[in-house]
Formats: sequence, C-alpha cells, structure tokens
Amino acid sequence: MKDYLIPNGLYQVLKWVGLIACPAVATFVGAVLPAWGIPNVDAVVLTLNSAGVLIGALIGVSAATSRQVDEGNEQ
Repeated sequence: MKDYLIPNGLYQVLKWVGLIACPAVATFVGAVLPAWGIPNVDAVVLTLNSAGVLIGALIGVSAATSRQVDEGNEQ
C-alpha cells in the first residue's frame, strides 16, 4: 500500500474534479455563455481549464512522491 501526501478520499475527489468536472464545465460554459451574450467567456473557459491543470499537477505530485508502506510491520 502507498502512503500519499493527501488522504485517499480527497485524492479521489480532486481527481474527479480535475479530470471530469473542470473540462466538462469549461466546455459547457464555452458553448452556452456566448448564446446568452455574456462577456469574457474566453477568460472564464481559460480559468476553468487552468484550474483543472493545477489540480492534475497537485495530485500528480502526490502520486509521484508517495512511498510504499509495508502493511505487515504495522505497530
């Protein structure tokens, strides 16, 4: 088993947000907001996509710096 910097529950939520939610919301915003005449849609889409990349980088660092824990020697 690996020991991560962040708890597994938080890791799973961040992974879902970074890989599914942010890109989906950015696509929706980019498609729908111009139809409503809302300004600065490009900036909103860029911000959402950037947040997804940031989240991906943070969970990637957690996975890259995880360490193997020997479960048989727990005390």
